[in-house]
Amino acid sequence: MRTYYEHAGITIYHGDSAELVLCLPGCFDLVLTDPPYGVKAELNSTTAKRAPWSISGSRKKNDYGMFTDSVEYVQHIVIPIFELTLARSRRGIVTPGNRCLTLYPMPDSFGSFWQPASTGLQRWGRCDSQPILYYGAFPRESRLIPGTTLSHKLTECPEPNGHPCPKPIDAWQKLLAVGSLEGEIVIDPFCGSGTTLVAAKKLGRRAIGIEIEEKYCEIAAKRLSQEVFQFTGDRELSI
Repeated sequence: MRTYYEHAGITIYHGDSAELVLCLPGCFDLVLTDPPYGVKAELNSTTAKRAPWSISGSRKKNDYGMFTDSVEYVQHIVIPIFELTLARSRRGIVTPGNRCLTLYPMPDSFGSFWQPASTGLQRWGRCDSQPILYYGAFPRESRLIPGTTLSHKLTECPEPNGHPCPKPIDAWQKLLAVGSLEGEIVIDPFCGSGTTLVAAKKLGRRAIGIEIEEKYCEIAAKRLSQEVFQFTGDRELSI
């Protein structure tokens, strides 16, 4: 197990989640992750063709260096890792993408990101929403459930950072605020450029990220080292 970054309750491990999740001690309060979607980097969309953050030279939005983002990869690699991590967590939130949605375990609750400005295409039209799957029990008092929003309008663009599919930080903070309490331990077994970890740092959570590609570990570590936060009150977002 190689510790790539560790500071102020945030840890990045460089390696294979299928092995590392079994080696980590204890359990986790929340697994929050955005794994590969199984799209093979072959979307005939403006986004896929013009993606400025591609670092491989192929200019394909979901082009990774060490694996092909295919349905088979999601089914045989991603899903078992997610199930293993979820089994050691009290709760789970995953954004599985549309193509492989039905491969995931049945969730306890369901939401979505609605993207009114989306230009991506599906066979029946624009890909204007992304599913959000929730597992486990709501972490707060039950009286707060009626006022909790599980779906969100998404107009925020992620900041290009060298990862082929970065996530928007404000949206990720909303998911983290819904699924965890301050001081709890969050794990992301597909941490990529570290958006889950940055959100955890902003909201006062401890967090563990695992990433198999070292170049993305470096991006995540750099983002965390550059973040400086000052708080004057409660860090919880309105949910």
